[in-house]
Order: sequence, then structure tokens, then C-alpha cells
Amino acid sequence: MGHWGNPYMMGGWGYGGYGNGVYGWMGMLMPLIMGAAIILLGIYVFRRSTWQVRTGVLSDQSALDILRERYARGEIDSAEYQSRKQDLEGK
Repeated sequence: MGHWGNPYMMGGWGYGGYGNGVYGWMGMLMPLIMGAAIILLGIYVFRRSTWQVRTGVLSDQSALDILRERYARGEIDSAEYQSRKQDLEGK
């Protein structure tokens, strides 16, 4: 065994210690890296879905509904409303 004891124990430089084996530094860091990646992916998906709901991307409004809302808010006048309504209805 020698002066340093069993090389496969934690105090040695073998696979159980701080060597280049499977359980070396990368073996300890990979679960942390993967965990961080999963958390960041979850945050990204959550923020993207809340953004879509907040901005109305997932809305079921038709183009005519949006046109009516714009007219009701005063963003467009009657002539523009009628012109765009006819365009949308295909007349």
C-alpha cells in the first residue's frame, strides 16, 4: 500500500479522490450545471408565456374586433373605419 494508503480511498489520488476519474471535478460540476440550465430554461419558458398573455399574442380577437376597438378608442376616424371594414369583409 505504501505511504499514502489505499489509492482508491478519498484521501488518495485515485478514482475516489480528486483525480481525473469519473468522480473528479467535472463529475461534481455537471449536476450543478445541468440544474442551473433546467432552472434557466424554466424561467425563460415562464417569462415568454406570460409575455404572450400580457401582449395578447394568444388572443382570439379577429381583425374586425381589433378594428372596432381602435375606432371606439378614437384612434381612427369613421371614414378609415368604413374603408378598412370593407377591405376586411372583402367587399
